[in-house]
Amino acid sequence: MEPVQVPDADAFRAFQAQCEAECGWQSRYSREGVGVWVQPPPPAGPAVHTVKCRIDIQDVPAETVYDVLHDIEYRRKWDMNVIDTHDIARLATNADVGYYAWKCPKPLKNRDVVTLRSWQVVDKSYMIINFSVKHAQYPPRKDLVRAVSILAGYLVQSTGPNSCTLTYLAQVDPKGKLPKWVVNKASQYLAPRMLKKMHKACLKYPSWKQQNNVNVKPWLYPEQNKLPTMMLSDLALQHAASLENIDESSLSEVKDERGDHSGSEN
Repeated sequence: MEPVQVPDADAFRAFQAQCEAECGWQSRYSREGVGVWVQPPPPAGPAVHTVKCRIDIQDVPAETVYDVLHDIEYRRKWDMNVIDTHDIARLATNADVGYYAWKCPKPLKNRDVVTLRSWQVVDKSYMIINFSVKHAQYPPRKDLVRAVSILAGYLVQSTGPNSCTLTYLAQVDPKGKLPKWVVNKASQYLAPRMLKKMHKACLKYPSWKQQNNVNVKPWLYPEQNKLPTMMLSDLALQHAASLENIDESSLSEVKDERGDHSGSEN
C-alpha cells in the first residue's frame, strides 16, 4: 500500500498557486461574477482534466464561507445532490477522512468518494483540500461508481469585511467514459449553478447556525472534535487504475433536475 501523508505547508502553497494561476487555463464560462476554466491533463500525469470555478461574493465574509464549506450538518440542508455524507475519523488537528456520495445527471450512475481532507488558514486565505484514499471499512459499493479525487479543494480569499472570492478546483476521475454532453453541461451550466447555490447557502448560514449548535465549530476549535482517531498507516492512496471503469459515453441526456453537478463536492 502506498503511504498517505497529511498535506504540509508546501502542498497548500502549491494548491493556492494553482487556484490563482491564469496560464494554461481555457475559459469555459464567464458571466455575472462567475468564471469556469478547464486545464487539459499534463502529458505525464493522469488523463483527467482539471476544472476551476470562481465566484465573487460581495455580501458574505470569507469566514462564513469557510464555515459553510466545513459544516457537514448544514451541507445536508442545502446540497440537494448529496446522497450521503459523513466524517469517518480524525487524522490530525487539521485533517480527517470522510465519505461523500452524490447524484449525477440522469441517466448516469451516481458516484461516491472516500477522501482525506485537510485545511489551513494563512493570513486571509482559507483553504480546504482533499484526495482519495482507501479505507478498509468503505469498499466500493455495487450501487455506486467509486470516483477518484486526484486533488480537489476550495480557496476562500477575503476581499473586504463582508466580501470574498471562492475558488473551487478539482481534478476528479469519474471512473467512466462520459458522453460529451456531460462534460459540456458540467462546465457551462452545472458548475456555475453550484457556485450560485453555495452563495445562497452562505447567506442563510448565520441564522441557521444560531439555531444549530451555534458555538460548535470543530474545524476552528479542534478540542470540540468528537470523531474517533485513526492512524494514517491504516489508509492508502486510492489510484484510479485499481477501480473499475464503466462506459457511459453513449447515454443520452434525460431532462430532469436530479443532479446539479457531475464532480465531487466534498
